[in-house]
Amino acid sequence: MLQNGATYPIKAMTTPLSFLSELQTRINEVLQQSPAKDLEKNMKAMLNQGFSRLDLLTREEFEVQADVLARTRARLEALEARVAELESRQKP
Repeated sequence: MLQNGATYPIKAMTTPLSFLSELQTRINEVLQQSPAKDLEKNMKAMLNQGFSRLDLLTREEFEVQADVLARTRARLEALEARVAELESRQKP
């Protein structure tokens, strides 16, 4: 029996997956009717507000910048090798 007096009929379990799905549904129903749902909303709002103040980037933006950095490093290494080759040619 739940806090509000509601009861759920017990069904024959067909598969573990259906049992888990039904359990999740029941837990979600209980949470939506409890103060925990309000707490969850408030926490999400507070976290979103805190994250918006930070200078964060998405995973996609990070990966794009990592690719740019890798290409830049490769280009720098190629230029350093070319400079070293040119310097070695000028020495008698």
